Amino acid sequence: MRIKNLYLHSILVLLAMISTACGASATPEAATAISEPTLPAPTDTSVPQPTQTTAAATEPATAAVSFVNDVLPIFENRCIKCHGGEKTNEGLDLKTYDSLMTGSKNGTVLTPGDANDSFIVKQVVEGKMPKRGPKLTPAQIQILMDWVNAGALNN
Repeated sequence: MRIKNLYLHSILVLLAMISTACGASATPEAATAISEPTLPAPTDTSVPQPTQTTAAATEPATAAVSFVNDVLPIFENRCIKCHGGEKTNEGLDLKTYDSLMTGSKNGTVLTPGDANDSFIVKQVVEGKMPKRGPKLTPAQIQILMDWVNAGALNN
């Protein structure tokens, strides 16, 4: 029995030395204690707040907006009746990219890269255009703004 106790004690001492080498407690009792691993408590549990982004940071998302595939269909469905069909009110023709970029008899209607300074965007955001028929949806306005902010490319 004494040999068995000596053997167990030797194993405990060996485990204690191994534990000590790994940074654990050096007591034999610590070597025999089995505990669940614990994760350190998080020090910062606050939700990250959005930061102001630059145009370069948002460019990949807005670069995907296409004049031909996204913007022109909006113009065709909501604007062409008065700006490019039988009429071109104020001389503004929205049937093509080139005619849009030419603007109206009052000058340019958009500033590539700056939706906030673009007359056409202001008109739809404020609900002044279209005058007849349904207004643009928030999603359609966002497409127009994203396209202008991305540089109003002929894509």
